[in-house]
Amino acid sequence: MKCALVTGGSRGIGRAICQKLAVELGYHILINYQGNEEAARETQSLVQEAGGTAEILRFDVREGGDVRAALERWSDANAEAIVEVIVNNAGVAKDGLFMWMSAEDWSTVLQVSLNGFYNVTNFFIQKLLRQRYGRIINIVSVSGMKGTAGQVNYSAAKAGVVGATKALALEVAKRNITVNAVAPGFIRTEMTEQMDEKELAKLIPANRFGEADEVADLVCFLASQKSGYITGEVINVNGGIYS
Repeated sequence: MKCALVTGGSRGIGRAICQKLAVELGYHILINYQGNEEAARETQSLVQEAGGTAEILRFDVREGGDVRAALERWSDANAEAIVEVIVNNAGVAKDGLFMWMSAEDWSTVLQVSLNGFYNVTNFFIQKLLRQRYGRIINIVSVSGMKGTAGQVNYSAAKAGVVGATKALALEVAKRNITVNAVAPGFIRTEMTEQMDEKELAKLIPANRFGEADEVADLVCFLASQKSGYITGEVINVNGGIYS
C-alpha cells in the first residue's frame, strides 16, 4: 500500500490536496488533523466518495513526542505500507502588528510551520532514503517570499520552511527524493473568509482569489513521477502578486 501523508488535511487547501492525491495518483491518504475530527472525517468521506481510500491520524505537529507516538503506532499497525509522499501543509496565522505581538503568538506560528516540518519529515526521512524514492512538498506562502505587514511571525515561519526546503533538497537528491515548496497567494478558504475579497482582488494581477484546487493541482504534479528532475524549488500560485 503506497501512502501520502497530508498534515492539516481536514480543511481548505489540505482537503483539496487529499482528494487530488487519492484520485489522480492513487495514494492511500493519511489525513492528519489536530482538533477538528468532524472536518477530518468529512475529508475522508469526500476521498472515499471519489473512489479513493483514506484514514485519519490525530497529532499536533508542534509536539515531537505526539508526532512520533502517532506515526509509530500507525507504522507498527501497517508494516507493509510505504509512505512515498509527505505534504507539510499544517499552518496557523496569528496576525497583528509586531510591536503588539505576544510571545505566544510568535511562538505558536513558528512551531506549527517550522517545528511541524521538522517533526513530521524527520520521522520519515530515513525510511525515504532507504526506499530510494520520495516526494516532500511544503506549503509555504507569498508572505514567506516577500513579507507581509501584520504577519511578521507568519512570514518568518514560512521563510524558514523555504530555506529548509532548499537545504534538504540538496541532501537527499541522490536518493531520488525531491523536496519542493508551493507558495500560495490569496486562496479562497476558511482562512481568507474574513478578508475583503473584492478590494484585495484589485491588488492581484489575475483580479481574483485562487481556488484550493489550483494549489492542489500543482502539489499533485510535484508528488508525481513526472516531477523527478525538479527539486529545491519554490513555486508560486498567486495570480501574479510578487511585490
